[in-house]
Amino acid sequence: MKKKPLKIIGGIVVVLFLIILALPLFINANQFKPTLETQLSTALGRPVGIGDISLSIISRGVMVSDVSIADDPAFSKSPFLTTKSLSVGVELLPLIFSKKLAVRSFTVKDPEVNLIHAANGTWNYSSLGGNASGAKSAPKNPAPSPASSQGGAPGAGAMSVGKLRIENGKIIVSAAGSSAKPSIYQNVDLEASDLSYTSQFPFQLTATGPGNAALKLEGKAGPVNSADASLTPLNATVEVQHLDLATTGFLDPSSGIAGVLDFKGELSSDGNQLNSKGTVKATKLKLSAAGEPSSVPLNIDYASTYALKSQSGNLNQGDIHIGNALARLNGAYNAATEPAKLDMRLNAQAMPVTDLEGFLPAAGVVVPSGSKLQGGALTANLTVSGPVDKLVISGPVNLSNAKLAGFSLKSKLGALGSIPGLGGGGSGGGGSDTDIQTLSATVRNDPSGTKIENLNLVMPSLGTVTGSGTVSAAGQLNFKLVANLAGAAGALTSAAGSGVTGALASLTGSGGGSRGSSNGIPFVVRGTTSKPEVIPDVGGIAGNALKNSVAGSPTSKTNVASGLAGGLLGKTKAPQ
Repeated sequence: MKKKPLKIIGGIVVVLFLIILALPLFINANQFKPTLETQLSTALGRPVGIGDISLSIISRGVMVSDVSIADDPAFSKSPFLTTKSLSVGVELLPLIFSKKLAVRSFTVKDPEVNLIHAANGTWNYSSLGGNASGAKSAPKNPAPSPASSQGGAPGAGAMSVGKLRIENGKIIVSAAGSSAKPSIYQNVDLEASDLSYTSQFPFQLTATGPGNAALKLEGKAGPVNSADASLTPLNATVEVQHLDLATTGFLDPSSGIAGVLDFKGELSSDGNQLNSKGTVKATKLKLSAAGEPSSVPLNIDYASTYALKSQSGNLNQGDIHIGNALARLNGAYNAATEPAKLDMRLNAQAMPVTDLEGFLPAAGVVVPSGSKLQGGALTANLTVSGPVDKLVISGPVNLSNAKLAGFSLKSKLGALGSIPGLGGGGSGGGGSDTDIQTLSATVRNDPSGTKIENLNLVMPSLGTVTGSGTVSAAGQLNFKLVANLAGAAGALTSAAGSGVTGALASLTGSGGGSRGSSNGIPFVVRGTTSKPEVIPDVGGIAGNALKNSVAGSPTSKTNVASGLAGGLLGKTKAPQ
């Protein structure tokens, strides 16, 4: 008899459980469809359409199929968001007995979201939370849809969500009126809790971005700016791993810019200005079409400010580290244009060349094949301006006390190599290395190549070389230079019986024992950066020789001409 009450209670529990399970069979959940559509449309400020609704007692929620959220009509007539499945967690008792919808959570599976950015800084999600009727009458120039006169969204305060989840989403980011390829973010997972228009809420987002980058963003946002959701305050940490620049679609492929970036930083926004600081690591970086991937990493410690409305900002700190070499980059940038534009300065003082040697090919600086730049220090003061995929870098550079190991100057001089002091004699002239005492020039690099002016190169084995020239994007050289020999003129005049030395003594204006040259020995450098060719400028040499001997006797003029013809023209081909 004692067990009978327990059996009765157990039976009642089973019956109640069966009734609860059977409730979906007796309750037509689609009767709540107008209520759900209305509340969602009011909260979001956009028309919301839903398909069939089914009630799940076990999960204490409502399953909704074929959900779509309209876009701001000023941006697009296509949906802002579409998803095949939406799970809405609701309070069941108020729903069943009072037909009152109290939302606890949203779970959106496999959604597709279209984010569109206008040139004036407005996003198509800026009007989310605004008045739906206002969104319908949005102006042609995209701008946030108007909210209420108090700045809040109608119904916004009444709508709060305990938890929002997006699983395996796809986000397509594009610019209004642009023909550029959209950026696509796959595998988007978002979780946020305690969402409202009155307080902050924590969130965490992960995704696979352009360039196969792994993205992670975690922090707090809110309160939601109901007048412009894109200006919602934010505090978060961000991490980006393995961003492949060449495959992002952000840059023009013809720029040749490539490499892999890893980034860790902090973001802080008050809704008007975004402050960011962190570190960037770049590996296999290539900065020009003529460059080669860097064999050493580049690290940047940065801090910047960015105005959300004007889409412009300043890089306040940009410390670039390559080994022990340090360069400082700072200035303004403008993301309102497509692509973004820079107006910055790069200052580098006495950077150790040994640390830079592995990075120089990334900037298109290629040393002759089989050689290596060693020792010394590089100083530069450059401007960096223009679109990010077509940057113009210009300014003075200076290299001092360096050595081009494995490069024999004598082997590249051709007929000029027989001149004493120019590879054929003097200390270090015929060695396997080339010592550089100083090298200064004004450079200008853009996508077409590099232009070098005011070149002044001092080498102990040679003297001073001056001139200018260009390096094409493909690495082709075209330089016109003049060598002013250090101590070679005296050697030339003392070398008896040689027509070429006599001629060169005359053309250099030595007059016997002069140390330098008033005109120098002109020559050109052609070929490529990896295989340069040094060619005597016979026309220039002849011009100098005749000029220097114009006041002499006919016999001296004849000796000059015969010396040039026998000594130079017989050994090398004149430049064309």
